[in-house]
Amino acid sequence: MNNSSGSNHDCISNSNSTSSRVNSNSAGRCAADRRDLGSHFLALARLGSARPPGPADEGEESPTELNTINSSGGFLVVSTDKLSVKYTNVSLHGHDVGVVQANRPAPVRRLAYYFEIEVKHAGAKGQIGIGFTSENFKMRRQPGWEPNSCGYHGDDGYLYHGHGKGEAFGPTYTARDKVGAGINYATQEFFFTKNKAIVGTVYKDVKGPLFPTISVHSQNEEIAVNFGQEPFAFDIKAYEAQERLRQQATIEKISLPPNISYGIVRSYLLHYGYEDTLRSFDMASKSTIPPISLDQENGFEEQEILYALNQRKILRQLIRNGEIDAAFSKLRDCYPQVVQDEKSATCFLLHCQKFIELVRVGALEEAIKYGRVELSRFFEMADFEDLVQDCVSLLAFEHPKESFAGYLLEESQREVVADTVNAMILATNPNAKEFQGCLHSYLERLLRQLSACCLERRSLNGDQGEAFHLHRVLNNSNATR
Repeated sequence: MNNSSGSNHDCISNSNSTSSRVNSNSAGRCAADRRDLGSHFLALARLGSARPPGPADEGEESPTELNTINSSGGFLVVSTDKLSVKYTNVSLHGHDVGVVQANRPAPVRRLAYYFEIEVKHAGAKGQIGIGFTSENFKMRRQPGWEPNSCGYHGDDGYLYHGHGKGEAFGPTYTARDKVGAGINYATQEFFFTKNKAIVGTVYKDVKGPLFPTISVHSQNEEIAVNFGQEPFAFDIKAYEAQERLRQQATIEKISLPPNISYGIVRSYLLHYGYEDTLRSFDMASKSTIPPISLDQENGFEEQEILYALNQRKILRQLIRNGEIDAAFSKLRDCYPQVVQDEKSATCFLLHCQKFIELVRVGALEEAIKYGRVELSRFFEMADFEDLVQDCVSLLAFEHPKESFAGYLLEESQREVVADTVNAMILATNPNAKEFQGCLHSYLERLLRQLSACCLERRSLNGDQGEAFHLHRVLNNSNATR
């Protein structure tokens, strides 16, 4: 690693060499590219003020009761709590069905949706049905007897899927049985349960919003519906966990090039200047990793991210320790082109961090003086105005960490500034092929591609299925090991 020396002589020589080569190219283009890099990190700095993602259903409302307005009211009676149904008439015809939908369609932005019924009384014939129907379903027909519907029926155990002819599917069900219907959005299947066990599945070829639907069809049939207001008999959480394990097992069957994981981790450490960790990682891997050239095997261009490794390590440590003056001094000595524009995003984030560090230690008078000198030049600049205001707002609170701007005092904000400086130094490499490569390590590019693939798969399923959350994926992977 002789190209990452830590001496001042080397870093000044490196800076002079870099400056001359950059100037010999298009200095204007380089400055513009660096501004683009700076804009990226400004956006990251703002992310700290964002609220954490919402629940797994992304704010969708779930069904809570039965819709007494859209039902075949002449053939059933719905209780006052809108969760129980009884067939009170005598059935004479096939269209004398007591049908009622839920008050809302099943939410789609999750792994699975599920609801249950309990058969209170099987009535004269036990002609009870459970399933899903579309908004315009004929409300005097059993679920599954009409297009855009699917239902599992209790009197014969048949599955009906869009027409009046059913197919053998599962056992019949009667009084005291608990029967459920669900949608697996990952596999695009309906699934049905009886007394805690899955009966079977069928492909979901029905498009558009689907309403949980129940039906009764002979005198004195009575059922109660559970939309989640009480614990289900079927363990839906275990079912979802099993589905995630199945997906993980499918992924793990995919073969990868030899040592690809080692190369990806190593490139991450190189990219962000974790020199000491890299050295320990290499030592620990000597006994397990064959001596092959990873950049040749896996397409990594290691020389680009080896650039100024030691200097980047030192600067990261300084910023993570809150020593912003020392970081500024080192940048001016070694990489003056990074901080020569005093109104650049890099200088702005460094000045903000210096202000934040003063607030952190309670040096409020010094922070005010520093803000008047260094932050004042950014007050009227639209790109920086919101972050300047958040910084200054820290002074107004007795406990600033608990305020809306408290995110600025978190360690993650130091990391954003350190990443900014790291990327800007990588951008000074005269041999760098493209500036965008300074933003993300190979590992991050891989995860971005994973996110894009998951979003595309969800889009192909009509925007159905749970959103992709990287932290959840990584936590689930760790839990299976």
